[in-house]
Amino acid sequence: MEQSGSAQLKRVLKPLHLWAIAVGLVISGEYFGWNYGWREAGTVGFLITTAVVTLMYVTFIFSYTELTTAIPHAGGAFAYAYRAMGPFGGLIAGYATLVEFLFATPGIAFALGSYLHFLYPDLSILGSALFFNVVFILINISGVKESAAFSVFITLLAVAELLLFMGIVAPSFKMENYLANSTPLNLGSMLAALPFAVWFYLAIEGVAQVAEEVEQPKRNIPKGYISAMLTLVLLAIGVMVLTGGVTDWRKLSNLDYPLPEAIAIVLGRGSGWTKIFASIGLFGLIASFHGTILASSRQVFAMSRSGYLPKPLSTINNRFKTPHWAIVAGGVVSAIALFTGTTSQIIILSVMGAVLMYMVSMASLFMLRKKEPQLERPFKSPMYPVFPAIALIISAICLLTIMYFNLIISIIFVAGLLLSLAIFVMMGKHKIKITHDDMLQASSTPKL
Repeated sequence: MEQSGSAQLKRVLKPLHLWAIAVGLVISGEYFGWNYGWREAGTVGFLITTAVVTLMYVTFIFSYTELTTAIPHAGGAFAYAYRAMGPFGGLIAGYATLVEFLFATPGIAFALGSYLHFLYPDLSILGSALFFNVVFILINISGVKESAAFSVFITLLAVAELLLFMGIVAPSFKMENYLANSTPLNLGSMLAALPFAVWFYLAIEGVAQVAEEVEQPKRNIPKGYISAMLTLVLLAIGVMVLTGGVTDWRKLSNLDYPLPEAIAIVLGRGSGWTKIFASIGLFGLIASFHGTILASSRQVFAMSRSGYLPKPLSTINNRFKTPHWAIVAGGVVSAIALFTGTTSQIIILSVMGAVLMYMVSMASLFMLRKKEPQLERPFKSPMYPVFPAIALIISAICLLTIMYFNLIISIIFVAGLLLSLAIFVMMGKHKIKITHDDMLQASSTPKL
């Protein structure tokens, strides 16, 4: 591969690309993972939990868009937190974002393997997951415009398939099925289901990681974010409610492929539609898998370029203009996670990273409003300070709750953060002052 020391990304992405990347990043959350929330809280309890999380995401996205358009940087929350809080804030936001995207990738890979195993029982789930990992590393290296075009194509197919799914199962929906066997409404159960409601929308903020590759970012980023959020809310509620009413929902609450199983119950396992749906169901998972690799690689790239990760990870390929070593590094982490975790555990770890990042981002928004009142803000959070406050409070409740119900995973998450902070201090990185211009060029990695 040819390499270059210049870390300049191409501005080629339009609003349709951003919508596709945002929806594509998230849409696998409609295909699997959320159904584990039924196991915790039942259908009605999980519906209430999802409504609260939807409120968090709506207020968060409107607030986060202010940061993304004011500071269009590939580091996303890392860049915003650094500007608002300094080196330690940047490190915490960067660590949280890396955990979110790097572990969302193997979670989706597991589901891809499970869907293929549903279709072809002889195929290994782990082997298929690793295969997709390698293939999509190569696709992402090939170029961001090519990757974005692929995102548009695959995301449109995934959305069409979910609409088709709802059309097929809607006639079989029975409210008595949805309400039957439901866990009595219990605050503890609903809180335990929080990470699986977050999974419905997790990673939509990943659009920030391609902000430096967007044409006219201050105008186009809000269009991409808001249209994507509306699309995802409608799909999430429709899929969750209709699926819960076609059968005894408990049969679907512990599977990595709830939608093909629901189709099989409605039409029969031998139906051609069942096989077709499971086959094209791969599109939604592929869209998210592709998007999380794209977003995680840009986070690795941005943190490397700013001196927070090894400098070679910010190398740009001369031919494809993509950060190939950052993409490969993310793929290695994903492969390791595939050998060590299960889908539900990986989802919980990814969600912990996400909600911590949301908290830091909303805190950064408040601090920058006070610290830099003259900063150009092409898009301002509506109903400030109410919207960012709602997002911050619900995110904090989510994080504390997830840690309470998942002690071992929480210890791993906190230990990783403490280790990162220790290395950061020992290397003296906290003493380095990074200007905005420094963050935008690998050749100017700051020196003590």
